[in-house]
Amino acid sequence: MQVTAREPDGPTLELEKKAGFPAKRIAGVDEAGRGPLAGPVVAAAVLLDPAAIPDGLNDSKKLSAAKREKLFEEICASSRYAIALGAVEEIDRLNIHHATLQTMKRAVEALPISPDHVLVDGKFTPALACPAEAVIGGDGRSLSIAAASILAKVTRDRLMADLDAAHPGYGWARNMGYGTAAHKSALEALGPTIHHRRSFAPIRKILSPDS
Repeated sequence: MQVTAREPDGPTLELEKKAGFPAKRIAGVDEAGRGPLAGPVVAAAVLLDPAAIPDGLNDSKKLSAAKREKLFEEICASSRYAIALGAVEEIDRLNIHHATLQTMKRAVEALPISPDHVLVDGKFTPALACPAEAVIGGDGRSLSIAAASILAKVTRDRLMADLDAAHPGYGWARNMGYGTAAHKSALEALGPTIHHRRSFAPIRKILSPDS
């Protein structure tokens, strides 16, 4: 596994080209939802079409919600992609690190065509059938990873909004399951739901206060 360090430039196709793009199929992979107390982790894999790359791709955290939604539709219309979920049960069974890698692996394997090389945001790569490169700060460096970050973020935000409607009181449509003060206050008042990650310390403490 090769690890590429952070550089100050914004997302480009430089890493893709180093891996052989466009002659080779280069997939970008990213996740959303490692840190929240509730909800699944979501991973996306994207193979950009060199002739139809949407304008404005960037780290999803640097984009407004409206811009993310617009780019989500453009990426889906112009690229080959796959999105995978890692359920709360899997997170609690494997831990969030390994569950995230498994979810990334499923996203890559669900692509409609197999990539020749994969660029993964972060320090680690899942076990894949093709070469994979971990790129620290990749969502701000690689257009393919940036596209994947947008698909993962928008998908997870939509899921959390749906869960908020089914389980009101926790503010998930606003906090996306993260441990905000309001979310923690709701946990104390209402208790955890089936969508809370029992392996995470704040939830464990509520379920087993004396442990």
